[in-house]
Amino acid sequence: MDFIGYDRVNDRVWVPAGNTGTIQIVDGGTGALNVLGGFPTAPSQRAGRPSRGPSSVAIAAGTVWVGNRGDNSLLAFDPSTLKQVGAIRLAAMPDALTYVSGRKELWATTPETSSITVVSVAAKKPGIVAEIKVPGSPECFAVDNQGGRIYTNLEDKDQTVGIDARTRKVVSSWPSACGSLGPRGLALDEQRRVLFVACTDGVGVFDLAHDGKSTDRLKTGAGVDGLDYDAARRRLFVASAKDGALTVARLTDAGKLTVEAKVPTHAGARNPVSDKRGRIYLPVSEAAELIVIDPEALVQTHQAH
Repeated sequence: MDFIGYDRVNDRVWVPAGNTGTIQIVDGGTGALNVLGGFPTAPSQRAGRPSRGPSSVAIAAGTVWVGNRGDNSLLAFDPSTLKQVGAIRLAAMPDALTYVSGRKELWATTPETSSITVVSVAAKKPGIVAEIKVPGSPECFAVDNQGGRIYTNLEDKDQTVGIDARTRKVVSSWPSACGSLGPRGLALDEQRRVLFVACTDGVGVFDLAHDGKSTDRLKTGAGVDGLDYDAARRRLFVASAKDGALTVARLTDAGKLTVEAKVPTHAGARNPVSDKRGRIYLPVSEAAELIVIDPEALVQTHQAH
C-alpha cells in the first residue's frame, strides 16, 4: 500500500492494495469494508518487491481516480456507487496523483520518463492534454490553487520545484536539503503560504511568500515518505515507517514546528491521511492493516504528562 486517499463528501478512505489487484474502501463512520477486485498487476522491476498494481488515489469533483502501476492506467470511480466509470491509459507508469480543482485537471507523476502527465477532466470524456518534462524524477504533489502553482519534489536531484498550473512551466526551484536519499512527500498550508517537504528522517518547512526560504527542520525518525496536514488544526502528521512512530507537530505563527505528541505505531506504518474528524489513517503493508489514530487524544495525553 502506497498512497491512500480520503473522500470527505462520502466519508470514505480509499486504499489501493497494490499486488492484490484490489482497491479497498473503508467507511469512516462504521468501519465497513468494500473491496473492488480484479485489477491488473505486473511483476515489479525491482528485485524482492511485490507485484505492481493499484497504488495511488486522487479525489476529484464527483470522481475518485486511482492510478494502477500494473497497466499504466488511471481508473475513474463514482464515489457514491463505487462503480468504475472510466479509464485512461498512460504512456508510462503513474506514481502520485493529485486533482487541481482550479483547472479541473488530474496530474500524475510519471517518474520513469521524468515527466508529469496532465489529464483534463473538465469535459464528459477526460483526456490527456499535456506531458510536462521535469529535470529529475518527480515525487508527490502539493496543489496551491491560490497561487496557481503545483509543487513536486525531484527525488534524484534533492530539489523542490514549483510549476505554473496555467503555463505548465517550472517557475521556481530550491534545494530540499534532504541529502542523498532525496525528498519524498509534500503538504501545504495554503492560507499561511507554508510548504512542508518530507525527507526520509523528518520534514523541512519552507516559506512560499519568500521564494521558498527555509524556516525550520524537524527530525522525526527513519522511514518517512508521505505527509498529511490538517490546516484547520494546524497539525502536521509525519509517520516514520522504520522506527514505527507517528509524530504530531503544530505549525506556529513563526513558521516553526513544535511537537505535540509522538506515539508508537507499527514497523512499516507510513503515508498518513486525515479525515474530517481529525483522525489519522496509516496503512501498514507488511501487516495488511490500516491503523486508525485519534491525534486529539494523543495531544491531551502528552500535555497531561
